[in-house]
Amino acid sequence: MEWMLLPLKRYAQFSGRARRKEYWMFVLLLVIVYFVAMALDTALGLGGSMTRYADTAPGAASVGFYSNGGVLTIISMLALFLPSLAVAVRRLHDIDKSGWWVLIGIVPLIGSIVLIVFYCLDGTKGPNRFGPDPKDQTPEELAQRFS
Repeated sequence: MEWMLLPLKRYAQFSGRARRKEYWMFVLLLVIVYFVAMALDTALGLGGSMTRYADTAPGAASVGFYSNGGVLTIISMLALFLPSLAVAVRRLHDIDKSGWWVLIGIVPLIGSIVLIVFYCLDGTKGPNRFGPDPKDQTPEELAQRFS
């Protein structure tokens, strides 16, 4: 849980490095938050809808979920945009790449694939031009260092 919340403690911190664990745990938190926000938008009538699709097999029902960006979803996306961008930049710093590489995501398909590969790579061992190796520090030490 500490790793999920660390990017929120470093809300707009674009300097330094982020471990894979910090990045991917925050991505998991984003997925959970967005899913809950979409479900609440649908349940409260703020956007989105539940749809029942035709049975795929006898006795089996298929229910789909669709959200067109309700109020809570948009608020959560806006609130989490800056920390998600910051942790993505710090993740790129960990592999000794400039944060500007995040802009390659603009290129359809290829850009996303390149970024996913970068985010999965192990960081450079020891210090690099963006700071000390985050694997040498605990989440508490990282949070204290940047608070």
